[in-house]
Amino acid sequence: MLHAYKPQEVGGCLRKRKVVFAGDSVTRQLFFAFAHLSDPSLPSAPPDNEQKHADHSLTSPEANATFEFIWDPYLNTTKVATLLETGQGLSDREPGDKGPALLVLGSGLWYLRYAKDSGGLAAWEGKIESTFNAIKRNMPGLADKVIFLPVEEPVSSKLSPERAASIHAGDVDAMNSDLTHRLLSLTSSPAGSFFGPVPLPIYPFALPLALNRMLTDSETRDGLHFSNSILFKQAALLMNFRCNEELPKKFPFNKTCCNSYPRLPFLQLLLLVVTISFGPLCYLLGPIIAQKKPRAADFLPSSDYLIPITLFGAITGLNFMADRTYVWLKEQKQFDPWVFSGLCLVSLMVGLGTSHNLDKDMGFLSRQQTDEWKGWMQIAILIYHYLGASKISGIYNPIRVLVASYLWMTGYGHFHFYYKKADYGFLRIAQVMVRLNLLTVVLAYIMDTDYVFYYFAPLVSFWFSIIYVTMAIGSKYNEKTPFIVTKLLASMAGVTYLFKSQWIVNAIFDILRQFFAIRWEAREWMFRVSLDLWIVYVGMFVALLTIKIQEHHLTESHQWPVMVKAASGASVMGMAWFFWFELSQPTKFAYNLWHPYVSWVPVLSFVVLRNATPTLRSVYSKSFAFIGRCSLETFIMQYHFWLAGDTKGILMVLPLGTAWRTLNMIVSTIAFVYVCHHVAEATGWLTNWVCGTPRKRTMPQPVVAPTPMRPSNGVRPEEAIPLMDTQQQLEKNDRLDRGAGVEVVFDANGNANGAPSSSSWPLNGGDRIQVGTLGRPTGSVRPPWLERLAERPPSPGPGWSPYLATRNRVFGAWSDASTNTGVKLGVKTAGILLTLWMLNLLWPS
Repeated sequence: MLHAYKPQEVGGCLRKRKVVFAGDSVTRQLFFAFAHLSDPSLPSAPPDNEQKHADHSLTSPEANATFEFIWDPYLNTTKVATLLETGQGLSDREPGDKGPALLVLGSGLWYLRYAKDSGGLAAWEGKIESTFNAIKRNMPGLADKVIFLPVEEPVSSKLSPERAASIHAGDVDAMNSDLTHRLLSLTSSPAGSFFGPVPLPIYPFALPLALNRMLTDSETRDGLHFSNSILFKQAALLMNFRCNEELPKKFPFNKTCCNSYPRLPFLQLLLLVVTISFGPLCYLLGPIIAQKKPRAADFLPSSDYLIPITLFGAITGLNFMADRTYVWLKEQKQFDPWVFSGLCLVSLMVGLGTSHNLDKDMGFLSRQQTDEWKGWMQIAILIYHYLGASKISGIYNPIRVLVASYLWMTGYGHFHFYYKKADYGFLRIAQVMVRLNLLTVVLAYIMDTDYVFYYFAPLVSFWFSIIYVTMAIGSKYNEKTPFIVTKLLASMAGVTYLFKSQWIVNAIFDILRQFFAIRWEAREWMFRVSLDLWIVYVGMFVALLTIKIQEHHLTESHQWPVMVKAASGASVMGMAWFFWFELSQPTKFAYNLWHPYVSWVPVLSFVVLRNATPTLRSVYSKSFAFIGRCSLETFIMQYHFWLAGDTKGILMVLPLGTAWRTLNMIVSTIAFVYVCHHVAEATGWLTNWVCGTPRKRTMPQPVVAPTPMRPSNGVRPEEAIPLMDTQQQLEKNDRLDRGAGVEVVFDANGNANGAPSSSSWPLNGGDRIQVGTLGRPTGSVRPPWLERLAERPPSPGPGWSPYLATRNRVFGAWSDASTNTGVKLGVKTAGILLTLWMLNLLWPS
């Protein structure tokens, strides 16, 4: 991956040193491209044709460097000979000065073009022999780094008759083969190792054969000299060769060409080793500690969690190996509209091909539907990131709406949960925050990035906190519509002022920097939040509206079908208007100014259209829903495993080069989805361990409560819900049985909330619901989706699971999660926060 250098970065690399080019007209073209790339104010070509065969000197105050070109197509002038033998020969060179920061030499085509006068290939070989010997004798000291340009491969069909008669492709190939052989014998550096290619170069002398692979026949008129678009890319390669090792090595690691990754600080290395080995260490030492130090065993996970912990550690190690080592190569993103359209079309066909009809109306925004929604949106975002489509305004703008849709679901789901459940206990906060942030926080330290860099998890966590505070204040009055509406508007006004004034956010970030060593970029954070400043509140208001519609039975009105048709028509018009509007914006920056005000239009339009008929509500795509259930992990993991260079490039998992891009994309995508699915499962288990909510071997016993679930004093009882149902529960416990008018309620541990010990419980008027051998109700009593949190953190359901089965086969069971409750949640929370604070203070800046 190549880094796009700015003049200030060039100045920091060259440090007032000279860059010297010497050679023929091809070298001269590259010299001017290199100088112009370093400082756009410098010319990109000679002033006129009369100065082509002449020396040139350019000075850049902005880049703080001087660029010199020596016209010598045969490399046989006194100036070049003096430079190679003594390091002198440059203009304005003072005795004792260091040599050039970069020396670039190029020759070959003139020996072929004027073979009679120059001596042809034999003379060229002699000159190359003496040149390489001089470089070997005087390195180091001749220059910081030396590049010998390969002989350019001409486009024979475009050569003039005179040039075509003497310049042959076979001779050029022979010359480049000779240069390659000489370079390998000179550097004696291995081309690779068992673990992958060694970063080029270790020795400060290079022959960039890749320059010839960058040539395109359509970009030349005479067959020898190419357009600036090619030259600037070639110059960027030379710039990266010289400067990548000089710049600070910190994220984003988007300059993997000609570069080595930094040596890991001890603290980061220790954290990486502990994360990877924690599961196996618990397996080896857990039984011993449990036997000899029972109290100390409370700090260790029970054996139920060994597989998830081991898997989680292995996957974080995989991220590090992929994006912080040279085990796999990385390449630049390349946007192709046909590839983008093709991937979107294939994804749509797969999604439609895996559609499943549930044969009944699942209701408004069912769990399957929201999983599907998150899934196809995440696929679109992944394709967008993989191809680097952010430069295309017409694609960028709808993708911003998809992010807004996630936040809309956050507002909708959390509002619904707190309004219905009124569970403001710390356990629920811990469950949500740990589930959202566990992978993000671990990667921030393991990869030496920062938390805000993975902006989606921080963004959702921030809005969850805002929703919690908003709903908790005066919660006993939440049922009063004027009060809850006023409270939402006041919260919206307060958050708007907070981010529009900016000084409060800057002050908070300054405090975090001074007292907690948390160095987040306030400007980036304000941009992320302000871009979707009100869409969460739109979700909260829609949730309130749906609740009131249910409470007042408006769907039973004879006018309801008319209202649905009117809303559907308005939604079609709203969606059409939005696409017209976003495509009419001149740039994505212009659209960003409007996004907070218009994003709700396509979001609500989609919600209405997707739920317009019972048929649409009863069908969902299994493949999209599968991705939706691990959408958080796919968003975070893409930074290092599917993409590379901290999202700036693409990971090449196949050692077949860029010619196999399609196959590499297929293989890496399959591996990526597989890993994300399992890390999502593992993170759910780890959330239960951290929060102290152990799993049971049998399914939870249901308790049947009246639908109102409200005592006579008007205070709502505190209830909790599992973090995620198993797929069987999702299909069998999805909604309220309207005929029975009852609801099944589980607590956060998966236990029945006050369930009696018998296998059946009374229903209305003495009816009973029977429970099967697995503890599942045999009737159709199901909780409605609206009683569960749309964005609740997923984790495996209780009962049998592949993790428990694998644990029993591989690890054995030395401590059961149902008997080992571990340390109290408050103690764990304090310990985690203290550990993070100490890591920040000790972390090398």
